[in-house]
Amino acid sequence: MLNWTLRELLLAPQQLVASVAAVAGAFLLVLFFEGVFAGESVQIVALIDKTDADVWVMQKGVGNMHMTTSFVSDWKVDAVAEVEGVAKATPILYMNTTIEAGGRNWFSYVVGVEANDPRVGPWQMAAGAAHPSPGGAVVPEIFASDAGLKLGDTVRIGGRDFRVDGFSRDTFSMANSISFVSFGDLADLMNSLGAVSYILVDAKPGVDPQALADRIKAQVENVNALPRAVFVAHDYSIAVQMGLNIIWIMTLIGGALAVLLTGFVVYSHVTERERELAVMKALGVHNRSIYAAMCAQALIIGGLAFILSLALMAAAMPLTAVLAPKISLAITADAVMRVGATALAVSLVAAVIPVRRIVSVDPVTAFQQ
Repeated sequence: MLNWTLRELLLAPQQLVASVAAVAGAFLLVLFFEGVFAGESVQIVALIDKTDADVWVMQKGVGNMHMTTSFVSDWKVDAVAEVEGVAKATPILYMNTTIEAGGRNWFSYVVGVEANDPRVGPWQMAAGAAHPSPGGAVVPEIFASDAGLKLGDTVRIGGRDFRVDGFSRDTFSMANSISFVSFGDLADLMNSLGAVSYILVDAKPGVDPQALADRIKAQVENVNALPRAVFVAHDYSIAVQMGLNIIWIMTLIGGALAVLLTGFVVYSHVTERERELAVMKALGVHNRSIYAAMCAQALIIGGLAFILSLALMAAAMPLTAVLAPKISLAITADAVMRVGATALAVSLVAAVIPVRRIVSVDPVTAFQQ
């Protein structure tokens, strides 16, 4: 039966290639949407994740950064710094606004940072200064490319002109971009003198972040404090509810189409061999052998299609980065395993249904056709 299984596939190479290509295209669509979902998920929390603070302190009642506002009195920076277990407390300002450049508007998270303080700021640079000087701004490279910006050009942030000091990398996504200006400039823009948005806390060696966060909340009035991992999880959850769920729905739709196409291709492949299988049964081949042969063919088609879709996705990622840099792609092991398991499961089910009907038919009918 093994020889027959392989021979049947190889006797019609064009049909095999077409079947594999069709199924691979369907699963490439799923992998692409999974990649967009994963990539945007990473970028939506990039600022928190890339800023190596053990604990984030914010206004009481605030538990995330995405699409929210936090104001903490600046005297609380010193109060947090005096809590046992705190090695350093660094304030930042943060606001949601639009950036005007090249006749277009972009939504951006603008972060105010202290000049020449490496504690917070862009984690990768494409050109220029990593930390903006007064009156300057560091904007995403992709944003600058779209707007035709050069170093020294002017952008308008929150109704005020800023000089472009640098271009950052890995700070842009379809959901949001991240720009940086000086702390003093953003304080003037927000009219927030005497207040900060968040306080970044470094814990002393050996201090548990959760225990430190609890201690800060207990000792400093009207603040919330969260370990970085918890803060990332909160922000990710809010981001999904407010926008990434659209990408997730697209992923589900793509998955449904892939399941239907895979099922149709495999079902058609098995059905075309209905007479041969009936003849084999009439000649004494056991049902389990027929099941095994056709399931093997289905698994080969599904497996080859899945491998091809992975290869195409691997090729698509660098091409997407060049041709469509606004799209953030990332492939996770969970996504690969999920799509692979779906491909194999659907192939098996699609093969079993027609084979079950065939083995229940009187084999004599095979000689009457």
